[in-house]
Amino acid sequence: MTGAPDLSDADLAGRALAGDQRAYAELVGRHKDSLFRVLRRYAGDADEAYEALQEAFIAAWSALGRYDRSRPFAAWLRTIAVNKARDRARRATVRRWIFGAGALETSGALAQLDPEAAADERLIEGQRLKALDQAIAQLPSSLKAALVLTAFDDRSHKEAGEILGVSAKTIEMRVYRARRMLAADLAGD
Repeated sequence: MTGAPDLSDADLAGRALAGDQRAYAELVGRHKDSLFRVLRRYAGDADEAYEALQEAFIAAWSALGRYDRSRPFAAWLRTIAVNKARDRARRATVRRWIFGAGALETSGALAQLDPEAAADERLIEGQRLKALDQAIAQLPSSLKAALVLTAFDDRSHKEAGEILGVSAKTIEMRVYRARRMLAADLAGD
């Protein structure tokens, strides 16, 4: 597809809706990395995030006819992705409750650490990052979504509110509550 980098997301969505699979592939390429980072923080697990990412892109393809081209594609896509992550978390909770399984283990996919740091420092930093990821994963869904979108995806309160369908003030309160819960949880460790 020549000239795709010059096309807007809305133009690509229109082409994809008309049946141009390359246009949709371009949209996926543009948004997959940032969306994965959001879902990784939301899920607390790289494998879960990848699964939610796949489900989000499939659902977005199916719902492309409902996309309002006057609105940002990235926000529309994040709404779908966060909803898919929520659905997966709910299903996992139900499975654990029904089958009595323990908490899901994280994959251990931690952020890249400084290779020059001493082994002890890397171990401690890795443990801190894992504890943070686990604490974020344990937050209530509404608080987690608000925190992830604002703190890790650099969305404003207004943008996060549009993605989640709530006001900017609600996002502000949810982020505040999420940070308080994280501070209390991590202080206990």
